[in-house]
Amino acid sequence: MALAIFDLDNTLLSGDSDYLWGQHLVEIGVVNGEVYEATNQQFYEDYKQGRLDIFAFLGFSLRPLAENDPADLRNWREEFVQEKIRPLVGQAAKELVERHREAGDTLLIVTATNSFVTSPIAQLFGIDNLIATEPEFRDGAFTGRVAGTPSFREGKVTRLREWLQEREHSLQGSSFYSDSHNDLPLLNLVDHPVAVDPDEALLAHAGKSGWPVISLHKHATSAA
Repeated sequence: MALAIFDLDNTLLSGDSDYLWGQHLVEIGVVNGEVYEATNQQFYEDYKQGRLDIFAFLGFSLRPLAENDPADLRNWREEFVQEKIRPLVGQAAKELVERHREAGDTLLIVTATNSFVTSPIAQLFGIDNLIATEPEFRDGAFTGRVAGTPSFREGKVTRLREWLQEREHSLQGSSFYSDSHNDLPLLNLVDHPVAVDPDEALLAHAGKSGWPVISLHKHATSAA
């Protein structure tokens, strides 16, 4: 079975779940709106420009997990998935996943966004395998720190290699779909890299490398 790997934000989803989770916390009054929104926006711009300090961002984005009760967080997450995420699950993305499923491929999402936010989103696509940044959880609560290697840029390669070793799986025949130049380390690793609604830097690289470029989000309609 070949491995079909998908980035999540702006690839399978027509939006960024990490950024939108922050917006959701602002809207429901969990965090200081003006300060949090401005900082969240700046980190998002840094990500798009390829200059994100992942540990600085995670120190910011994981803090609300540590400052609130896990039961409340789960309730807020359920609202978030229903209100913010389901509308971003388009028909073309669902069909792409299903084509790989029908081909017998092993499906895997690899995302920098933390697993608390992304685990229910992976379930929307019926994908059981998820590599995400792991928020540390001890004694029944989040600590606000990261457990292990964040799955961002080269960290995605590190985490994927660990995952493959644990399962005695290989990258033979593997595909990876992503929108971002931040994912070039992993795109360069697989047999079949595919640029999905790519940013300018990835589009240029894909053109030079002869990689396929597809769109999942132009004229997208929700399948959720």
